[in-house]
Amino acid sequence: MSPERRRRAAVIVLDACGVGELPDSAEYGDAGADTLTHVAQDAGGLTLPNLGELGLGNITTILGVPAAGAPVVHGRLHPLGPGKDSTTGHWELMGTITPAPLPTYPDGFPDAVVERLRAATGREFCCNKPYSGTEVIDDFGEHHLKTGELILYTSADSVLQVAAHDDVLAEPELHALCATLRGVMTGPDAVGRVIARPFTGRPGSFERTTGRKDYSLDPPSRTYLDELADDGVPVHAVGKVHDLFAGQSIDAAHPGKTNAQSIASTTALLKDLDGGLIFANLVETDQLYGHRHDVDGFARALKEIDDAVGLWRGLLGPDDLLILTADHGVDPRSSHTDHTREHVPLLAITAGSDGHRHDGPMSDVGATVLDWLTGREAPELPGAPFLASGFTAAG
Repeated sequence: MSPERRRRAAVIVLDACGVGELPDSAEYGDAGADTLTHVAQDAGGLTLPNLGELGLGNITTILGVPAAGAPVVHGRLHPLGPGKDSTTGHWELMGTITPAPLPTYPDGFPDAVVERLRAATGREFCCNKPYSGTEVIDDFGEHHLKTGELILYTSADSVLQVAAHDDVLAEPELHALCATLRGVMTGPDAVGRVIARPFTGRPGSFERTTGRKDYSLDPPSRTYLDELADDGVPVHAVGKVHDLFAGQSIDAAHPGKTNAQSIASTTALLKDLDGGLIFANLVETDQLYGHRHDVDGFARALKEIDDAVGLWRGLLGPDDLLILTADHGVDPRSSHTDHTREHVPLLAITAGSDGHRHDGPMSDVGATVLDWLTGREAPELPGAPFLASGFTAAG
């Protein structure tokens, strides 16, 4: 990259903000899923002036968000591989397609797996079922405090989760234990993520802390982040992005346990960073509200994101690219409380580009970022740029 031309790109993932079912959604139990449309309808309409001006209402029908007269690049993106979780969703955005579905455990983990967990950690476990993360501490927290057994649970996604009260296992010890479990869950049991879930409080008022930590598999193939690293382009991860890529080809991790933290980190980077990629996750539409089918909370989080987008637009320079997208859905009308397999939105903002419609694979995001920041493509990776970088002409 020419030293005279320091470009920036920011990819912001609005976690779980899906925009409509995929052709195979019914195979996942998600026929008719349409997260943002249903959140808007059930909330009585959304007020999102910044996202609306960019063209969110041009992507699909969202009550309260009319189509814009002059949208930016906008459309719907789809995964190329199986799954509907955060790990594979973020991987897809950066050009890594998982070759087969990651293992799930709808009946809990088999005895042989649990025995491996015991042998690796010297701890006993309780629960061992698919469970809501808030309900599991309500139902098993008191037992956990009395016995010291750690709360082991999963979901419809490829995850192994361990919840522990700070009085039983301090947060650093829980993190260390889950790192050990990551090393145990290999081969056919290589779940996408091992997640530490610390909590505090007393029976009847348990609360999860912000000390969650995800231990992901390494991406199964080369990513656009690797391509950027080869060209010396710095990558700054905000929130759980660092964990989802197991830190691979990421230069710095910035706080993002909450949306407020992620927004503050992203804002600071847009003010101060002189070149490179900002790759951020805004988690609360998934973690706090989506899985609980809390439509009002989801709508409030979207309004806070909309306000942040308005701020970020004012921080963009002529050589900056801002992409807003998602990783999957979590439809509040679903019969379950897990992720839903859906298209994800695309809004791409940069100076001088026309506001055309673009529908394509999620990996087009990574391809566009690489081209924007380096002026080249990576033909061996899936995806193609949806913007002309103008890099050669301008550089």
